[in-house]
Amino acid sequence: MLCGGSRALQHLSDYHHHHSSIGLGLVFCGAKIVQLSSFFLRPSQAIARGHLSHRLRHRMIYSSRFHYKTSTETPILHNCFSQREDNPELPADGSTPVSGGIVALGKFDALHVGHRELAIQASRVGTPYLLSFVGMAEVFGWEPRAPIVAKCDRKRVLTSWDSYCGNKAPVEYEIEFASVRHLTPREFVEKLSKELRVCGVVAGENYRFGYKASGDASELVRLCEEYGIGAYIISSVMDKKQDSEKRNNSGGGDSKDRGQVSSTRVRQALAAGDMSYVTELLGRAHRLILQVNSTGDMQNERRISVPRSSVLNLPPGNGVYKACLVLAGGDEPSVPCSVVVDASCIHVETEELRLCNSDWSQELKLLSVEFG
Repeated sequence: MLCGGSRALQHLSDYHHHHSSIGLGLVFCGAKIVQLSSFFLRPSQAIARGHLSHRLRHRMIYSSRFHYKTSTETPILHNCFSQREDNPELPADGSTPVSGGIVALGKFDALHVGHRELAIQASRVGTPYLLSFVGMAEVFGWEPRAPIVAKCDRKRVLTSWDSYCGNKAPVEYEIEFASVRHLTPREFVEKLSKELRVCGVVAGENYRFGYKASGDASELVRLCEEYGIGAYIISSVMDKKQDSEKRNNSGGGDSKDRGQVSSTRVRQALAAGDMSYVTELLGRAHRLILQVNSTGDMQNERRISVPRSSVLNLPPGNGVYKACLVLAGGDEPSVPCSVVVDASCIHVETEELRLCNSDWSQELKLLSVEFG
């Protein structure tokens, strides 16, 4: 994933997230078999520490060493579901919510198909988690910008990955970026091993970590070997759209973008209003969450106009969008609608059915709109 263009590259990795299907040390990319760095090195150490399940010990014994081969913004709603590093109710034994798990590393803004592949690989080895870093904008003084996925909608997306991940939907675990910003690559891996007590990590081939992004994927493998935890490095999920290179060049894309699926690419597609392309990159329809004020936003039973300040994530570019669905939540059915996005508002209108069958007794209500 590309972290918002060049500003992130000064301090962090691009967090490219990658595509694979892992057997014992092999990545199957289409018909081509690519060698995988799949390390469970020094398994005796990890087993002796008692951090591993019987199933994971078995996997460590049979996959102990393989070789590495590179091949107008809206307010941000507070996260309402993911666990934070500073959880005051951690167990007395020092374990954490991710102890014994396999963590995918990155900044999972879009939760796109590349991120999903990381979760899939983590689920093949153990209990999958997404390890995210939050508070980067505050640390670097960046202008806040709307997320691609609304904070309150992230759990739904991760739950939808359940069938891809062997019925083990990944859980997101967040670390404040300020707490790890100055860690060297070695200190970061030591934190994963000794503080978070994870059994393994999954990252993309272009992943960078540590202070000023000084560590790369090969160093991650080496350090994980030293600390006795598994490291899985997987290949990028590439954008299959034939004109993606042309789109990227015309959209002012980051120079690090070589055609892989990325959050930057998703933002560009949203800005262009190409919702079929957005769907391809995300692996699902884009869902926009609107905070509707029933006393002011409801123009009639078929039309709502919501100001951009009440939109909880990134809308598509200005234009008219047909074949959308509006969902009011609960047991209410989805309703076909059209959406008009302009500089000030999001207008949602149905042609035949009432926009919502509820009584709208609440002053504020969350409404979801899916595109395409």
